[in-house]
Amino acid sequence: MKSFMCKHLCSYIRENKKRKGMRDIYKIGGIGTVHAGPVETVLKSGMMVTFAPVNITTEVKSVEMHYEALSKALPGNNVGFNVKNVSVKNVRRGNAAGDSKNDPPMEAAGFTAQGITLNHLGQVSTGCAPVLDCHTAHIACKSAGMKEKIDHHPGKKLEHGSIFLKSSDAAIIDMVLGKPMCVELL
Repeated sequence: MKSFMCKHLCSYIRENKKRKGMRDIYKIGGIGTVHAGPVETVLKSGMMVTFAPVNITTEVKSVEMHYEALSKALPGNNVGFNVKNVSVKNVRRGNAAGDSKNDPPMEAAGFTAQGITLNHLGQVSTGCAPVLDCHTAHIACKSAGMKEKIDHHPGKKLEHGSIFLKSSDAAIIDMVLGKPMCVELL
């Protein structure tokens, strides 16, 4: 099992984009703006990063974990990193930071998601506006259409073009964002 997990993680790092979700942002006197959260791939001092969806590019000045400087943060590390010339007002929780030279993160207009309706008394239909948690963002989205209802355990298609969902139903849904957000396939 360990070899499978290591092989999967190593291929994930090679094949996926370099991203870091913003969990917390602090303004620290004498240091500047510090962004904190878990690293999904690799983050290094001196690296140029782009914040999405605000589209700000800057250099990482330093990376720290538990008050110790790191030259490189690896997947799973919960770090704080300081960047040049970015105000705490410009970046917020839910933004994503990624390598600006290697397919930088960008704002999404919408996305297709697989979702499950949990603890809902009535019916959920096209046009509803649920609040979604995607990465570290918490944003209201509007369902633009339900492509198909599925059995969420094996993922088998049950109905095509379903009009509504009840509690514990799963579906493939087209979503339109209420506010700018960075959405990526995981």
